[in-house]
Amino acid sequence: MEDKKVATLTEVKDILLEREKDGELTGEQRLALEHSQKFAKIDSKKSKKLVKELMELGFVSDLNAIKIVDIMPDHPDDIRALFAKERANLDKKDIEKILSIVEKYL
Repeated sequence: MEDKKVATLTEVKDILLEREKDGELTGEQRLALEHSQKFAKIDSKKSKKLVKELMELGFVSDLNAIKIVDIMPDHPDDIRALFAKERANLDKKDIEKILSIVEKYL
């Protein structure tokens, strides 16, 4: 069974650019590369640091941290939407912490 890892858009872009050097990409890979190039808002080094910093808050899972990095939200409603499926609601203070951390990387 293959190991699966969740990756940010910037990591996907880097992986696909590397594979493109080694040979031709499939149609799906080409579309994924175009999407990641269009929508990735920060570079992969910054995205890794941001994921780590968000997870250090304690209430942000790795999956939610990656979603936050991909979207780079700038409004509290965006954060609430990302956490809508979570059982616990975030306080205003927690949302402000997330937004202040994201703001440092924009």
